[in-house]
Amino acid sequence: MGTNTFFNNYARVSEQTLIDDLVIESIKIYGVDVIYISRAIKGRDVIFNEDDFPEYNEVFEFETYVKNMEGFEGEGDFLSKFGLEIRDQLTLTVANRTFERYVTREVPAIVRPREGDLIYFPINEKIFEIKNVEHESIFYQMGQTQVFDIVCELIEYSNQRFNTGRTNIDNYFADYNTDIIVDANNATLTALSDTDDLADNLNFEIEGDLILDFSEVDPFSENIQITDS
Repeated sequence: MGTNTFFNNYARVSEQTLIDDLVIESIKIYGVDVIYISRAIKGRDVIFNEDDFPEYNEVFEFETYVKNMEGFEGEGDFLSKFGLEIRDQLTLTVANRTFERYVTREVPAIVRPREGDLIYFPINEKIFEIKNVEHESIFYQMGQTQVFDIVCELIEYSNQRFNTGRTNIDNYFADYNTDIIVDANNATLTALSDTDDLADNLNFEIEGDLILDFSEVDPFSENIQITDS
């Protein structure tokens, strides 16, 4: 083989463990404790392969390093046709061994941070959704990877259900919930109008009922009168 047989730069366990220890210690010194909120699949759509009724029931706390300390990344704050949108992004680094210790040992099925799970960031008390997980940000020092880079974006709330046992998380979106009986199947326009002062959907529906006639006579156009003559 071409490489020098007297040097082992990619398979020495003691050196790999040393780098792991240094990375974990650095994150403990300069990092931030966050809360990882795992998603439970409750209503998978087999056609579109998406979950219509996500639940968040389990939380895990561990330390991470904030890579973008100068400020949030992403598109930031901007005005769209739907109003003001905030798309702040946050990149967090967690050691592989740290994630295994606090998460994988509790739930063996979660072997790495997962897209769709949430991160509660205590500094600004916001909840972020994991959009991407990069496991090769540090490219195989001594033959292995040591960290996960978690790219998160500020969550867009759509009546997700929280039952973590943490009051600050379970009640985080209580003022914006439009489900009268806390069930995504039963969200109503009345509840939405009570929550959002700018929501006009209920008014549109009332006005539409006065114009459209979805009957057996003419189900696709305006109300018409038909006589026997």
